Amino acid sequence: MKIITWNVNGIRAVLKKWFEDFLEKESPDIICLQETKAFESQFLAEIGELIGYKYVWHIGTRPWYAGSAILFKENLEVSDLKNHFWEIEHFHTEWRVTELKCKNFILINCYFPNGWQKVTEKNMLDYKLEFYDKMIHYVNTLVASWNNVIITWDFNICHEAIDIARPKENENSIGFLPIERKKIDYLLEFGYIDTFRYLYPRKTDIYSWWSYRAWARPRNVWWRLDYFIVNKSFIENIVDTIYLTDIMGSDHCPVALILK
Repeated sequence: MKIITWNVNGIRAVLKKWFEDFLEKESPDIICLQETKAFESQFLAEIGELIGYKYVWHIGTRPWYAGSAILFKENLEVSDLKNHFWEIEHFHTEWRVTELKCKNFILINCYFPNGWQKVTEKNMLDYKLEFYDKMIHYVNTLVASWNNVIITWDFNICHEAIDIARPKENENSIGFLPIERKKIDYLLEFGYIDTFRYLYPRKTDIYSWWSYRAWARPRNVWWRLDYFIVNKSFIENIVDTIYLTDIMGSDHCPVALILK
């Protein structure tokens, strides 16, 4: 099985940049999208039904902002879909979370707040940290009920210095602050595993987001923000985690998780 996660930075823009060709070439069983920035009706107006795939689209109320969706092959055995989270209602208007339940695992697709504070908004760093606490609690309740979980998130945090091209220069930057990185420490302390670091503990120069400024991507200078996380007892099912850095269309690259 192949699961892909991709922050598309606007689904309608990516649709115009070979998204269907990408699906045909990679043929993922499931693809999780973040920062879709579109209502379901806008997505359908652009592309209609994707042949061979069904989907769950987050119900949100804020236009041109955030968003998440999961597309999955029609023949995939799915027992439940979720796009409305009463457990985290405070965050619901930004449509950041979608969920799919398969036979052997629950897949949670989430787009985390980035933490940058805008003039018109509240303290977004506090908002981001609260979001982490709520999501960690929610995932823990699933695992406590004897579920395996696959968590695919644009974390909007680099966990370790090895995950960022310029750690010293960014030690006071949102996305690499100690208080943010401790949230991932906190998550992993519960027994969850970053699949890429499990397989490649010291591999360097692997990133998933590059600024559009300063030719960051051609120089491969930026941050690893997009991860797959699984509970400890599920790690034996992981074959590989691959950063598809040659795929353009967004400031993030897709990441593929290969399962037995």
